[in-house]
Amino acid sequence: MKTIEVVAAVIVHDGKVFAAQRGYGDQKDGWEFPGGKMEAGETPEAALVREIREELAVTVTPIKLLTTVEYDYPKFHLTMHCFLSSLTEGEPQLLEHEAAKWLTKDELDTVAWLPADVAAVEALKRVLC
Repeated sequence: MKTIEVVAAVIVHDGKVFAAQRGYGDQKDGWEFPGGKMEAGETPEAALVREIREELAVTVTPIKLLTTVEYDYPKFHLTMHCFLSSLTEGEPQLLEHEAAKWLTKDELDTVAWLPADVAAVEALKRVLC
């Protein structure tokens, strides 16, 4: 089975967490933490900053690795490195997603997270105050 390795930004700002709804592909309409594939020779942190700039036109700073999720989708295995991140410049613009929400800890279960992102949400609940 093909393995895809990606990074995801768990952006926390003013006590809320950024969730984005996919606008394309097999997982269209599912909710996720934004991010994407690393390029050859790129560190996970550099990939995260680049991907978020491409998808949301903002600058984030990775704070620490929250969790690494391993998940088998029907067509591929996903390795997703999820970083707690802060929003350091700009307001998110949806360049690839169809919707987005800022969720409080109590609202995290109000969206239909993609299967791999569910594990990241559970890890996030353990660290949020």
